[in-house]
Amino acid sequence: MPKVRFIDPEGTVTEVEAEPGRSLLDIAEEHDVKLGSACGGVCACSSCHVWVRKGGESLSEMEEDEEDRLDMAFDVRQNSRLGCQARLDDEDVEVEITEESIEAWYNEHPERRHERKLPRPG
Repeated sequence: MPKVRFIDPEGTVTEVEAEPGRSLLDIAEEHDVKLGSACGGVCACSSCHVWVRKGGESLSEMEEDEEDRLDMAFDVRQNSRLGCQARLDDEDVEVEITEESIEAWYNEHPERRHERKLPRPG
């Protein structure tokens, strides 16, 4: 089974095995990875925005709906994807969770805000 490596802005790395055909969002939720899902994973927002560091060519192709939703996201890059739309193939993938997405996750889970690692003053 392919592996997905999630890296969040807080420095947490989570690597899991997952079945091909599943979305990055579904995989994240199954493994308690903090990835936003304000719309419930139906491509109606951009809260599950990630940057694909490795293995992007093995994910499902981006469709027009996803491209349109990414226009709503912050700091969109060439390797940006929505976790609810990017489906795993049979290759390993490494994704970086955006600050936008982790912020959305904490907004969706206010009872867990105390867990947030905040940057130290410089």
